[in-house]
Amino acid sequence: MTQTTESRPSTALPSRFREAEARGARLGRTLRLLGRVPAGTDEELMARVGEALLEVDEPGAALADAMRTRAEGRVTHAQLRTALHDGIDAVPDAPAALRTFMDVVNDVPDWVDWDRVDRGGKVFTRLGRTAADVLLQLSLIGGYRFGGPTDLLVATGGLMGDQTRRRLAETQLWTMSLAPAGALRPGGEGWRLTVHVRAMHALVNASYEADWDTERWGRPINMADQVGTLGLFDGALLIGSRVLGVPLRRSEADDLMHLWRYVGWLMGVHPDFLTDDERERHRINLHVLLAAADVSPAGPELARATVQAQRERVFAGWPSALQGLRGRYERERVLSMLSGFLGRRGMRDLGLPLRPPWAFVLAFLGNTWRHRVVGRLPGGRARLEAQGVQVRQQILDSYFIEERPAVAALPD
Repeated sequence: MTQTTESRPSTALPSRFREAEARGARLGRTLRLLGRVPAGTDEELMARVGEALLEVDEPGAALADAMRTRAEGRVTHAQLRTALHDGIDAVPDAPAALRTFMDVVNDVPDWVDWDRVDRGGKVFTRLGRTAADVLLQLSLIGGYRFGGPTDLLVATGGLMGDQTRRRLAETQLWTMSLAPAGALRPGGEGWRLTVHVRAMHALVNASYEADWDTERWGRPINMADQVGTLGLFDGALLIGSRVLGVPLRRSEADDLMHLWRYVGWLMGVHPDFLTDDERERHRINLHVLLAAADVSPAGPELARATVQAQRERVFAGWPSALQGLRGRYERERVLSMLSGFLGRRGMRDLGLPLRPPWAFVLAFLGNTWRHRVVGRLPGGRARLEAQGVQVRQQILDSYFIEERPAVAALPD
């Protein structure tokens, strides 16, 4: 079954489109260099990104409409949960919208190679703490430098205030669920959580559609922003990991890209923007960057909340009297690595204090030892995978503390 997007007729693209292109070009210099992106701007691709600001995930939107109505054909939260956990046939008299949505996410594209997906999961696991660092600092906090998605996060309360630590934990849980062998096959844990997140996005979209400033930002969770988010999870992860000293072979990068291509498909990203070619992903990412808005007041607000949440974590094996010290260390570590990734201007954009990049240097040295020495010994890759699972679980536990690990509940 083919996924499509729904477009809203408009005489003009949102005003954010290309409003800060000179800034985007400056920020994109490193991406052009490290991603080997050809010089120049592809105007056809830029136009496609602009159109995507007014497009959404159509199967998800239809499901959200059916979950918000009280008319015949309504889909309940309980029915969706049952369909995700036990299959659509476990839902008595399943509504048409739910059956259609489940048909879409159960229909695996012909291009999916499960061996490559599983190998990509192993690469993701071996990255261990590095993946967690890059996704938090370069991908998440670094992404706060652009208006639009950040403003929606503030409006919804996501990643804000008392909920910040919990939301960070939920994101960690989701990304960890993608890596185990078989996790992304229909019915697997990674597949289920990814489809859950897709439904959650669709419900948020429907909830904010009427009052959202579409002329300024495009639709709430639009296709262009979803493409940008996917690029932060695959392309930025690869570049950030290499910068932190992880040597990734071409085959490893290709397999990791293949995993994220399928995750993007499950999330409802349009096929125009799906690729498992790393250079093509960097090219798309650069054009999304050129199309992006400047930083808005929401960005620094989110960045400060995310950095501050590091002090709220609880670390197993540390006495209660030293938990505060460890929390302050983790906060300083994040600021140090952010300073290395974003530089002086990036930290200023987000209203964060600049720190010497000592944590950046330590991570590079540690990765050099782990991946260039330990990983090349007999059984070294298996050892790195085991360490990766252990470290990521420790990070996850420090965020959830004593709460039950689960992704965010679907909004009413």
